[in-house]
Amino acid sequence: MDDVPEIIEAVGQNEEPAIPPEPLPPIQSRFLFVDVAALRAKQLRRGARVRFDREGALLVPHKPERVAMEEVKRGLVYYNVPPLKNAPSDETA
Repeated sequence: MDDVPEIIEAVGQNEEPAIPPEPLPPIQSRFLFVDVAALRAKQLRRGARVRFDREGALLVPHKPERVAMEEVKRGLVYYNVPPLKNAPSDETA
């Protein structure tokens, strides 16, 4: 989990990550949702552009955290879940 923020920060510094052409499937895990939205909010606080049209929305969120949550709900944020590291097997015991 430590290397995920580094990847997102490195992309966010020089160029804006691409918006998915089609919305991504909804995140089923609320813990993953919170992690992805928190990292996106960090990008927004550092000056990243909002990925949806604010003018078309009736209730426009202004705080970066709410904007990030809305972007994740709409499937506009790429995320990558790294594979789990090998757990110790029971055979060695």
